[in-house]
Amino acid sequence: MSNELKIFGGTANSALTNEICEYLECELGKSSVTRFSDGEIYFQILENVRGADVFIVQPTCPPVDTNLIELFLMIDAFKRASARRITAVLPYFGYARQDRKDKPRVPISSKVVSDLLVASGTDRLLTMDLHAPQIQGFFSIPVDHLFAAPVLVEHFQKLNLPNLTVVSPDAGGVERARAFAKRLRAELAIMNKRRIEANVAQVMNVIGDVRGRTCLVVDDIIDTAGTLVKAVEALIKDGATKVYACCTHPVLSGPAVERIQNSGLVEVVATNTIPLHSEARKCKKISVLSVGKLLAQAVQSIHDETSVSVLFI
Repeated sequence: MSNELKIFGGTANSALTNEICEYLECELGKSSVTRFSDGEIYFQILENVRGADVFIVQPTCPPVDTNLIELFLMIDAFKRASARRITAVLPYFGYARQDRKDKPRVPISSKVVSDLLVASGTDRLLTMDLHAPQIQGFFSIPVDHLFAAPVLVEHFQKLNLPNLTVVSPDAGGVERARAFAKRLRAELAIMNKRRIEANVAQVMNVIGDVRGRTCLVVDDIIDTAGTLVKAVEALIKDGATKVYACCTHPVLSGPAVERIQNSGLVEVVATNTIPLHSEARKCKKISVLSVGKLLAQAVQSIHDETSVSVLFI
C-alpha cells in the first residue's frame, strides 16, 4: 500500500499552501473547487490518492462558514477515495472563542466544529495557537498544536527593543505573554479588562509598571482591534514610550484596520495563518511573518512518524 505524502489546499489560503509545498519540495495536489449556480460547493480530486498520506490545508478564516463546508466536503471526498490517512491542517481554527457555556442557552461552537471534523473523516488535526488550548480535548483524534511564538520572538529579538515589557491584553493570555517575556528577557505587565459583550471590551487599568518602557502587546487573535487599541491607550496614559503588538491570527474585521492606523501603535506584527484582506495590506502599520516553514516541518514530521514536540515551544 502506498504511503505517499500528498498536500492539497482549499481556497481559504492558497499562498500558504503553496509555501508549504515549496518547503517540502512537493507538488500541490490536483483538485477542483467550483460552485453550482445556487452557490453550493462542488469539489473533485483530480488524481489518485488511494493509500496516500493526505494533508488538507484550509484555515477557517472569513468567510468562515463557507471555508468550513468546503473543508468538510474535501475531507469526505478523500475518505471516499480511500486515502490512508487524512490530516486537516487548520492554521487558524475558527469558532475557538466559543469553547464553553458562559451564558444560558448558548452552544459550545468549538465542540460542534471538532465533532464535524471527526465525523467527516479526519484522522488527525494540525493547528496553530488555539484560542483556548483545552479545545484539543474536544477531539477523539490526535491533535498537533503548534505555536507561532518562535517566528514572532525571533522578529522582536532582531529589533532589540530597549526597556521591553511584554503585555498580556487580558488575564487569559498571561501564560502566552509570560513565555514571550521569558524568551525576550523582558518584564511582564497585564491589562485588567472587563468585557461588556462580544467584540466590545473596556480596559480598566494596567497591572505592572510601564512608565518609560517599550511595550509589546501579545495576543493570539486581533479581530476588531477594540481590545488592542484600548490597551494601547491605557499603556501610553501610564507612561509607555512606544507600543508594539503581535498576534498569530490577523482576523482584522470591521473597523480593525482603521483603529490600528489611528492608534498610537508603532507596528502590528502578524503571521500568515490568515491572508490579509486588501485594506489590511495597505496599512503601513501592519506587517506579516510567515509560518509556512514551521507548518511544513510539522507536516514532514507527522508523515515520517517522528516527534513533533520540538516544534511546540
